[in-house]
Amino acid sequence: MEVFLQQLINGVTLGSIYGLIAIGYTMVYGIIGMVNFAHGDVFMLSAFIALLLLLLMKSAGLPSGVLFILVLFGSMCITALWNFVIERVAYRRLRGSFRLAPLISAIGMSTFLSNFVTVTQGPNNKSIPPLLEKVILLTHDNSYDVTLSYKQILIVTVTAVLLAAFWFVVQKTPLGRAQRACEQDAKMAALLGVDVDRTIALTFVIGAALAAVAGFLFLLQYGVVKSTDGFVPGVKAFTAAVLGGIGSLPGAVLGGLAIGLIETLWGQYFSSDYKDVAAFSILAVTLIFMPSGLLGRPDVEKV
Repeated sequence: MEVFLQQLINGVTLGSIYGLIAIGYTMVYGIIGMVNFAHGDVFMLSAFIALLLLLLMKSAGLPSGVLFILVLFGSMCITALWNFVIERVAYRRLRGSFRLAPLISAIGMSTFLSNFVTVTQGPNNKSIPPLLEKVILLTHDNSYDVTLSYKQILIVTVTAVLLAAFWFVVQKTPLGRAQRACEQDAKMAALLGVDVDRTIALTFVIGAALAAVAGFLFLLQYGVVKSTDGFVPGVKAFTAAVLGGIGSLPGAVLGGLAIGLIETLWGQYFSSDYKDVAAFSILAVTLIFMPSGLLGRPDVEKV
């Protein structure tokens, strides 16, 4: 029972990170119907930006709380700027082109980002000094202790707060109304005065900012990052978005939690070699019986 409880905590932590990345996928797909395959590499790039900022600011001797806030907001701003440029350069001119054009461009941008980081930072793991190492002992047993670290509390709390904040933005603000209008019919929204280009650009900026939060939390939790860390987490986050119902913000986080739990529990009780196979198999079975995902709408067009 103690092992199950510990893996439950680990799965929720990992799933929270997947959920944050998945929100970026689901927001972009919901508005322009495009699978942004470069989003996973934007997440990886943000983790490297956080690492560089962390090492740079740590040498200045700043207190830990101030350091975390500065690194988080710094990486969010820089990553958002990167994704804004990506949208302008790689995607905007292809809007209205044939369906596969932006998809191919996204794959090309994914390859570019991965290679760019490999060339500038090297192919090996980059690590940071251990941070927030304190843990709370939940249960004590002679053979197994169940613990909850401060890092895990921070990751779950930040995910819950951001989900609530962006749900409010989408449902209650002019930007959210513009996003929902573009999602339903971009041409009609433009005729009614909605600045479609600005709305889409802001959606990319928001998605990148969330990916930067995920990148910072990933770095905080695991302490290392490498240039190939964009692909697998990106694919799993996209899987989470589809599983939860692409286009749904709560669905993206719910899908992320499901993938995280499946992955950790399968790795503990069966074989860690096949944990990815288990996650994708359950996704396939779910979509056979629920093609719109857990919280998706039946009229959403699938990939």
